[in-house]
Amino acid sequence: MTPTDTGTPRRQERGRRRMEQILHAAADEFARLGYEAATTNGIAAAAGISPGSLYQFFSGKADIARALAGLYREQLDAAQSAAFTREDLAGLPVPDVVAAVIGPLVEFNIAHPGFKALFARTDMPAELAEAVAPIHAVIHGKVGGLLAVLLPELSTKDLERATSVAIQLVRGMMPLIVAADPAARPALVTDLRNVLVGYLDTLR
Repeated sequence: MTPTDTGTPRRQERGRRRMEQILHAAADEFARLGYEAATTNGIAAAAGISPGSLYQFFSGKADIARALAGLYREQLDAAQSAAFTREDLAGLPVPDVVAAVIGPLVEFNIAHPGFKALFARTDMPAELAEAVAPIHAVIHGKVGGLLAVLLPELSTKDLERATSVAIQLVRGMMPLIVAADPAARPALVTDLRNVLVGYLDTLR
C-alpha cells in the first residue's frame, strides 16, 4: 500500500519508514504469537504507534501479511541471487543443487522468524492463505523452473506434482531446523537435503 501522506519527499520518506516499522513489528508478532493470535492493536503497540496510525497504511492484518510476504520475497530473491543463479546450477549434480538452494533458505528462515508464519505452515487460515497466495505462486514457479532444469524428462503433470511435494518437504522440516539448537541444526539440514535428493532421484 501507499502511505496516505504523500506530499513532499520528506513526508514520503517518513511514510516509508513508518511502513517498515509496522512490517518489522508484524513479523515479530507473527513469529511470537502466530498469525491468528496476533492483532493489529498488538502490532501497533509493538511498532510504538497508535492503531489509527497503523490503519493509515494498512487496511487490516491480512493486508499487513500481504505486504510482509512481498517484502520477504524481495529479500529472499536478493539472498539467493547473492548465492547462486539458475545458470550456475545448470548441469550440476542434484545433491549440489539441493545444497546450494537449501543453504541460503535455511539462513533466511533463521534470520527472519516471521517468515515461518507466512510460508512454512501447511494449515493456514483462509484469510492468510488468500493474502499470501500470489507470493506462494511465485515461489512455486521458481521451484518448478529449477526442477525443470534438473529433471527435463518430467511431463508437465509430473513436474507440477514434484514441485508441490518438494515445497511441502521443506515446509515440513524448516520449523524443526529453525527451532533446533545451533549444534544440532547442521544434522537436520543434512537430513532435509538427503530427503530432497532421495525424492528427486526417484523421479529420474
